[in-house]
Amino acid sequence: MEFLNWSYQGMVATITINRPPANALSSGLLKELSAVLDEVEANEEIRVVLIHGEGRFFSAGADIKEFTTIETGEAFAELSTYGQDLFERMERFPKPIIAAIHGAALGGGLELAMGCHFRLVADNAKLGLPELQLGLIPGFAGTQRLPRYVGAARAAEMLFTSEPITGLEAVQYGLANHAYPESELLENAYKMAKKIAKKSPVSIKAAIELLNYSKTDKFQEGVKKEAKLFGEVFISNDGKEGISAFIEKREPNFTGK
Repeated sequence: MEFLNWSYQGMVATITINRPPANALSSGLLKELSAVLDEVEANEEIRVVLIHGEGRFFSAGADIKEFTTIETGEAFAELSTYGQDLFERMERFPKPIIAAIHGAALGGGLELAMGCHFRLVADNAKLGLPELQLGLIPGFAGTQRLPRYVGAARAAEMLFTSEPITGLEAVQYGLANHAYPESELLENAYKMAKKIAKKSPVSIKAAIELLNYSKTDKFQEGVKKEAKLFGEVFISNDGKEGISAFIEKREPNFTGK
């Protein structure tokens, strides 16, 4: 891997964006991320994924220099679609993906973070979609995901002004779950990842599938699907183990079956 490092330990995989100086998202980096997700999905030992950036930033955006090599609107649209599909895959990924953001998550970097299931931030981090400052617009579904987290009016302000918000503001607005001092971010992120990794992979996968219905106006469809998956999860080995452990007042031992 040229732009990413990844490893796993204790059921938690860590993907580190390592493309100095700003961890800009080139098409090569996106392809590597897709390949890593293939490996992670196939590995039953991995239950949770943590994504963070090496160096000063999570990711300061898309690769603007690469943009100058693209010559047609169609080629730009293809790049956009590739990123959109990848981040959609992340949001539907059967294992939780957590973004741990320090420094800055701007433009494509924030769009990548918004494709994760949730975000943890350093309190002094900067998050924003400054594309309009360049006379451009976000291209990796940023215009669609940001309003889901912060509301339409706040998203409009962030887009129109290109002003970033701080990690603390991101928590207040609903874009991030928790803010920590930068030096404590990863420690707390791993703590949460390990807590989630103890859960049954069967029920986690079902929960992720159901949460994705909330993105659309398919409430009734989601409710029906919930009933179906409730039955399937209930009769799984993990479901039986969870109930036995509760009755026997012990820690459950989930196997993902």
